[in-house]
Amino acid sequence: MMRLRLTNQGWTGDPEEVIDCLIVGGGPAGLTTAIYLSRFLRSCVVYDAAAGRAASIPRSHNLPGFPGGISGVTFLARLQAQLHEYGGTVQSGEIDAIVASGDHFSASCELNILHARTVVLATGVVNKRPEMPDAMHDIGVARGLLRYCPICDGYEARRTNVAVLGCDGHGAEEAEFLRAYGAKVTLLAECSLDLGPTELAKLNQQGIDVAPSPVEQLRLGDYVEVRLANGLELQFDTLYPALGSSPRTRLASSLRAKLSATGCVLTDAHQQTSVAGLYAVGDVVEGLDQISVATGQAAVAATAIHNLLRNRDSGLASAIAGLCLARSVPPT
Repeated sequence: MMRLRLTNQGWTGDPEEVIDCLIVGGGPAGLTTAIYLSRFLRSCVVYDAAAGRAASIPRSHNLPGFPGGISGVTFLARLQAQLHEYGGTVQSGEIDAIVASGDHFSASCELNILHARTVVLATGVVNKRPEMPDAMHDIGVARGLLRYCPICDGYEARRTNVAVLGCDGHGAEEAEFLRAYGAKVTLLAECSLDLGPTELAKLNQQGIDVAPSPVEQLRLGDYVEVRLANGLELQFDTLYPALGSSPRTRLASSLRAKLSATGCVLTDAHQQTSVAGLYAVGDVVEGLDQISVATGQAAVAATAIHNLLRNRDSGLASAIAGLCLARSVPPT
């Protein structure tokens, strides 16, 4: 099996050759995986469809080592620059399909075919958004009027007037989480609330208001402006949509990788899925959706892949050496 060659321009060689690893997704998880593999002298390529959530982060304050915080765009640019130092490459495009082909995988992107001994899925999740124009949504996220991660930035919402948009227990839990920061919290619903008397009493005990009517309209200006179906108008500093998310598992499912009850990819302690040679890292995996967690999973997966291929190559070399030795021994 031939390998791509590392040059000053990165990995080069015949497109029919088989690289060590294909990484699907160019967010923090995918890029960190590529950095580790490149430093292990493994041939790898990242395919990025530019659909990740990290690029939309206005400023992250809970990433270790960045006093004052860092924007998602800047953080990704630094990861890409670090990857390029080691000859790693990022290709723009969406992987259409992956199939297992014996001891490797074959992937297609538009008209291109790529062969890899292993695959890492760092495909992330898609947030379920409130109903509003895309442009308004993106401006709201950039200005901090819309936030999706209380763990990431609940600290910045302390002692402010916050709304949580959610119809069920997930929305209630998010409201309770933010209330612990001393924020004034109101739970809004897109539809009728799916909460029982006990849950409503718990919210009331914690001083969390529950809107008496579903949301009819959301507007973003200097503040988040909400009009309820009963005509009541409310105003908030920040809105946290708690509508859930959808893991991007199309490729994992096509390879018959096992998924959790919530639709995330299941992995072992080394980030390998139920399919040999197929790994998953980041938010697409069951667990805490945090950049620090994703980069840690990436380090684990990359090291496991390097050791897997090293052992596989060592075994192949031993088998070849044994065959050569057998052929060199004259018959008795």
